[in-house]
Amino acid sequence: MEQTINVLDKVNSPEDVKKLGVSEMYKLADEIRHYIIKKVNTTGGHLGPNLGMVEATIALHYVFNSPADKIVFDVSHQCYPHKFLTGRKEGFTNPEQYQAYTGYTAPEESEHDWFKVGHTSTSVSLACGLAKARDLKGGNENVVAIIGDGSLSGGEAYEGLNNAAVLGSNIIIIVNDNEMSIAENHGGLYKNLKLLRDTNGEAECNFFKSLGFDYYYIEEGHNIEKLIDLFNKTKDLNHPVLIHMHTIKGKGLDAAELDKEHYHWILPGELDVNYSPSQGGNDYGSLTASYIEQKSLEDNSIIAISPATPGVSGFSPEFRKKVGIHYTDVGIAEEHAVAFASGIAKNGGKPILAMMSSFVQRTYDQLSQDLALNSNPATLLIFWGGISGADATHLTCFDIPLISNIPNMVYLAPTCREEYLRMLDWSVNQKDYPVAIRVPAGDANPAGQEDNTDYSIINKYKLEEAGSKAAIIGLGSFLNLGRQVKSALKEKLGIEATLINPRFITGLDREMLESLKNNHDIVITLEDGMLDGGFGEKIARYYGASDMKVLNYGAKKEFPDRVPLQTLYERYRLTPDLIVEDVKACL
Repeated sequence: MEQTINVLDKVNSPEDVKKLGVSEMYKLADEIRHYIIKKVNTTGGHLGPNLGMVEATIALHYVFNSPADKIVFDVSHQCYPHKFLTGRKEGFTNPEQYQAYTGYTAPEESEHDWFKVGHTSTSVSLACGLAKARDLKGGNENVVAIIGDGSLSGGEAYEGLNNAAVLGSNIIIIVNDNEMSIAENHGGLYKNLKLLRDTNGEAECNFFKSLGFDYYYIEEGHNIEKLIDLFNKTKDLNHPVLIHMHTIKGKGLDAAELDKEHYHWILPGELDVNYSPSQGGNDYGSLTASYIEQKSLEDNSIIAISPATPGVSGFSPEFRKKVGIHYTDVGIAEEHAVAFASGIAKNGGKPILAMMSSFVQRTYDQLSQDLALNSNPATLLIFWGGISGADATHLTCFDIPLISNIPNMVYLAPTCREEYLRMLDWSVNQKDYPVAIRVPAGDANPAGQEDNTDYSIINKYKLEEAGSKAAIIGLGSFLNLGRQVKSALKEKLGIEATLINPRFITGLDREMLESLKNNHDIVITLEDGMLDGGFGEKIARYYGASDMKVLNYGAKKEFPDRVPLQTLYERYRLTPDLIVEDVKACL
């Protein structure tokens, strides 16, 4: 039922918030929630985190003087209320403007946003830098960092807190404790957070005080009057302050309060249907979960690992319950997850670590030092890898250059269900390499042909279809694009091209590449990722001293922001017609 909207009409900036009475602020909170729910149900996006931060955001802008006072949001998937109050409400109230603003903070949108961020555990470190620069310049503004309890499990959060505690000047850190990460929290810190909640912040054992913070607890994180009083009390202090604020994730929407994990982020239209937990599907996440569930019954050394993103890889609550000790969530700590998996593998376990491509970026040193340098046979499953129309903070096209150039790593790119399961089984049981598998997107439909490949023969490509003149090497999900290019070459240029499925991202099948010199003039590489440092460049480098022409296709080195996928494909010339056009010009 539509609400009568009026307070929001008066609010176009933080200065307008300061003119409101408390009763108007509560009305404003209701109106903001109404529009968040309506907008997110239309476009998809983060729901629970935003609903839980409405009152606190109103109180922040009532007390502090943004942008002179600087407010930094961790992950920033809870910044929608902030955007309402900083001149961007039409992005939520006007359906024609729903795509006008990103789902995260963005300095190009507003002077009230300080960083373009979308990954976790960064706000305290970023705010520390702002505060230090202020001190160097002799400023006196407040610097406020907002971080969720889930984000505290990430390593950078600890590093930032450790440094902030000894800053010796104004920094206010607000820990938004809603007792949740994306899924449930995991880790020893959360016992102390519970103790602090249970004792109204009075427990002698206090993690934050142990670091040296001036600590304040507020149980009623949706009580605007009490929030205003506490923010006023801690404003302008000349030392580091930590406010521990208890809130409800999904506040104001019964379904989101009841199932906090599912309603962390929703697809368009989800609130219009009766949601029920998935009982398994035909996607690669469900296939992975089924594989691990079965293998854990046969082999006690199997363990699945998630760095606080179980939904990405099909590790549903039902799966987690079924496999018991064969699953662990290490918190939002991908670096730890890689080293943890390496240790398990070193001691005879069979770890399967599942991560989203965008979050692998945090693990480079651990992949290189803790895992690959030690050649420990852990299995890494990289989900959602590929060119996408995502927000700039969650691009998934950088994993190939990142992983494939680390010595000792084997990075595999299956093209179908049969290859994926064969690669997964080989990886889990071999003892020679750390192996990453780029999990295909979409349905895990069978190709209808059993895969009997011996993947211990490293860097052996598969000849899908023999031809001449032109050879197409279609990596992973782009093998299908390779088939389309092959058809287009025959139709438009009369070329019966060779089609190759490389399967291995990390190395070259020199024998096959050398054989192509006999009756081919051009090699075309197709990869669903960034070209610079990627797979295709390895092929081009191999042929560099020869007469073979090489055309590499993939993403440019850039940060596209919510650009439609088809637009990106055209920009990168990743369509059969454009590729044929290039081949014709090249030949």
